[in-house]
Amino acid sequence: MISRRAMVGGTIIAAWLVGLGLLVRREYFQPRLERLAEAGHRVAPGAVYYGVMQGERLIGFASSTIDTSESSITVNDYVVADLPIGGKPRRASARTDVTLSRALRMRKFDLSIHAEGPAINATGTVDGDSVLVLTIASGKDKPETQRITLSGPILLPTLIPLAIALGEGPKVGRHYVLPVFDPSSMSPRDVGLDVRAESLFVVDDSAVVDSATSRWRGVQPDTIRAWQVTAQSKGGFSGWIDDQGRIMQTTQLGFELRRLPYEVAFSNWQRDAARAVSSDRDILETTAIAANKRMTKRVDALRVRLSNVDLSGYDLSGQRQQMSGDTLTIQPEPRDAMLAKYKLPVGGRILDSADTRAEPLIQSRDGEIIRLARQILGDEHDPRVAAEKINTWVHDSITGRVTFGVPNALQVLRTRTGDCNEHTQLFVALARAIGLPARIAAGLAYVDGKFYYHAWPEVLLGDWVAVDPTFGQFPADAAHIRFVIGGLPRQTELLRLMGNLQIDVLSVSAAR
Repeated sequence: MISRRAMVGGTIIAAWLVGLGLLVRREYFQPRLERLAEAGHRVAPGAVYYGVMQGERLIGFASSTIDTSESSITVNDYVVADLPIGGKPRRASARTDVTLSRALRMRKFDLSIHAEGPAINATGTVDGDSVLVLTIASGKDKPETQRITLSGPILLPTLIPLAIALGEGPKVGRHYVLPVFDPSSMSPRDVGLDVRAESLFVVDDSAVVDSATSRWRGVQPDTIRAWQVTAQSKGGFSGWIDDQGRIMQTTQLGFELRRLPYEVAFSNWQRDAARAVSSDRDILETTAIAANKRMTKRVDALRVRLSNVDLSGYDLSGQRQQMSGDTLTIQPEPRDAMLAKYKLPVGGRILDSADTRAEPLIQSRDGEIIRLARQILGDEHDPRVAAEKINTWVHDSITGRVTFGVPNALQVLRTRTGDCNEHTQLFVALARAIGLPARIAAGLAYVDGKFYYHAWPEVLLGDWVAVDPTFGQFPADAAHIRFVIGGLPRQTELLRLMGNLQIDVLSVSAAR
């Protein structure tokens, strides 16, 4: 049997994978049009290469290439890495191809993400500056297309450094406020970015083979001036950029993208790719947060102090969670929260709300999903009983296995395997198929002395109630600390906690 701690860790891994090619999480940039147009004409063609580093160990390769013509700019970004998960390296890659006008207005993009399971492909085409036609497909499933209304020109996250550098130009103390389109609410929001520091980086221009080690090493060092850009809140970009808007260094999930000569980044990574993964490098363990108190039974109530990070923007308060200052209290669901004041619809009638609608990877209107949901439900119309039936079915029917990919409810139903992301995705699809409002939550769950990143569903009864088909808990115990509500685009916000969040358990009450 797979260990519970390994399954828990899958949340943040899948979230990071989506973060590799975050075009699906669409971000929109609206600077003054004349300044943007002027910046576009200063874009120079070229290519830069990066090593994906875990400490001083090379585990992947990345590149960014810009080509220009009289009428357009194309930007091609690629990253591939062998990520140490569950005791072995698991390869994932993401590629983005973006076409811009010379005024840096996006015309179209293509995204592909490959890992375990079906590939995710997304294409987007901008109609004027008013509509984005977005198509998302998973494997061989039928693509889902949606039209998103825009209020102006758009850029993607990978292009934010380019716009900052070529717009006003980076300068320490300069502040930017960029309108960002939030896919969780389908509305724009402002993201602040600050230029915090200026420094010099020494980068090798070329490489030679070291005869003693048969590895490539950099030569002909060059000094490049760079600026540290930091996002004030979720979204945006944080890292070091040069005066051309090319990334010098950025870090995510404990991995660093470091600019290197091509041969040093690519050829040396290929040589190192077959190395075994040691436990001290495994992401599931290196991202876990140790608890100062050990909890051995199902937790009925929990009070913790959260420190050392900016908690703004997280969904910490609401339902059974209450945040006061730096202290979070999680209480059992009150009795009325477990009692729904409605009956489930019959005859396939679906409630029209965001939490009962199908999504590209939550195929609640697919025939296979609907038939299974009705089979599980039987003649039951009580939402609480129906939710518990689905929770039990998913827990009993899905074999726990650490996976590394973007969860797809229909694929989970067919393979009957997965970690917490797959359990949650399928639960939400089955619940929505019968008109039971359900959504995805993610945060931390306590297992064996540590808090691991985890995903679980919430279902609307008298109020939103946390359940956990991965652990077979209904409702989920208080050792689940919710940070975000929403799918993988929202879960990427958990990356801000990596290596920073400190948790002090102040009090715990175990269920009898």
